Amino acid sequence: MEEEPRNDDDRDAALNAVLAAYELKDERRTGWQLRGVEEPESVAAHSWGVAYLVASLGDRLAADLPGVDLDRALRLAVVHDVAEAETGDVATRADSTADAVDREAKVAAERGAMADLAGPLPERVRDAWEAYEARDSPEAVLVKECDLLDTCLQAVIYERDDRYEPERGEPDAFREYDDLDEFFATAEPRLRTEAGRGLFAAVRERYRAARDGT
Repeated sequence: MEEEPRNDDDRDAALNAVLAAYELKDERRTGWQLRGVEEPESVAAHSWGVAYLVASLGDRLAADLPGVDLDRALRLAVVHDVAEAETGDVATRADSTADAVDREAKVAAERGAMADLAGPLPERVRDAWEAYEARDSPEAVLVKECDLLDTCLQAVIYERDDRYEPERGEPDAFREYDDLDEFFATAEPRLRTEAGRGLFAAVRERYRAARDGT
């Protein structure tokens, strides 16, 4: 059983760490900004979406992930992007003309951020983030599936509500894809479960219907 904070310095350090993580509530998702989405979601809103998918559809994905612990998956979902409170959001791209992300540098920066953000907090916070990054547990795989699906579901909402205008964003950042198609192209090859791919196909069908007005 973990010890309670022992003094005022411990308490203040923990509160400072939580306040720093709360920056995630105002950190906008870069991909939507590039596409000119009006008032795009924050990274914290995305994290809630991922956690809600774990809670609401996790049992469907669990069929392909024997032994998965949905309660542990929820913890991973809540913290999976918390490092971005310090590093900012870096979009994963499918467009071959976009600048490539230096994956090693990104992970190193986020690991450094977690040392600051989770240092004064219980070890379970840092452990959950590390478990998600490792992707070698059924819980981490499930959360990543939900992470990808959440982006696709959000694309349906933005398409259905006509919430984006490419000219308002950075049109040159999307040379190979129209509308919000790249977000699906980015997600599809990264899905690892049959259930995840089935949900993805159903979400993409809804997106295309909204996009094409059918």
